[in-house]
Amino acid sequence: MSELLDLVRAELSTPVDPRVAAMAQAIAAQYPGSARAVLFYGSCLREIQLDGLMLDFYLIVSDYGDAYPRHWMAVANRLIPPNVFPFQHNGLIAKYAVLSEGDFHRLCGPETRNVSVWARFAQPSRLVWAVDDTARDRAVAAVARAAPTLLAAAGAVDGEAPLDWWRRAFSLTYSVELRAERTGRAQSVVDADADRYQRFSGPAMAAIPAGAPSGSWWRRRMEGKALSIARLAKASLTYAGGIDYLAWKINRHAGTKIEIKPWQRRWPLVAALTLVPRLMRSGAIR
Repeated sequence: MSELLDLVRAELSTPVDPRVAAMAQAIAAQYPGSARAVLFYGSCLREIQLDGLMLDFYLIVSDYGDAYPRHWMAVANRLIPPNVFPFQHNGLIAKYAVLSEGDFHRLCGPETRNVSVWARFAQPSRLVWAVDDTARDRAVAAVARAAPTLLAAAGAVDGEAPLDWWRRAFSLTYSVELRAERTGRAQSVVDADADRYQRFSGPAMAAIPAGAPSGSWWRRRMEGKALSIARLAKASLTYAGGIDYLAWKINRHAGTKIEIKPWQRRWPLVAALTLVPRLMRSGAIR
């Protein structure tokens, strides 16, 4: 595990665009006393031109009760993690998801069938802000759990090349959540940085704990789709403009031309719950 920890620590400390670092600091500043770390992840890591893109962050907090002035927000984050919020800073736009340190550690590991967090952090990310060295070390340790969890969940196949194992694993995770990305997205994640995944392969495989669970993907799919819908419903209450973001993301990834009507903005929960089945039938999301 020490070799994997070293790789993860080095990757997380890779410098980012100064505007990304400034945005991370601004996000953390909204949560004085509870913000522990801010991680930058997603496709924007590979982009030089950030204007017009939606940047993705995870804010790690000490405790949900300390993070929110309203009790119901803490309860929502605890019951259906994470809460997701829009953010703007210095002309850039972003969204950030909030997890406690405890939930971040748990959701990066094999304790959960929920793929959402460990599938994302098995991919490259950056630790762009931390309140202290302890918070930084805990973030590194949590992220280092993600890749072994991903590979273990997919299960080893005799004679399979390491990069094909990664591709198959990501393909399985993409099948679990409601996704607007086109077919082949899972393969492109690996192919966009094949050297990185080759470098991580040996240490990640060696770090798979004995007895780590694999399989049960039919159950993951059932639970994952239901959880995705529950998160959309929750986001309609916690995420200002969430229905517009949903339409923007689907249009961007699936090539659709969804236009949100005024009534859908007034009743975003109803809109989200009626829009999703229609999009699934049309194949815009899967």
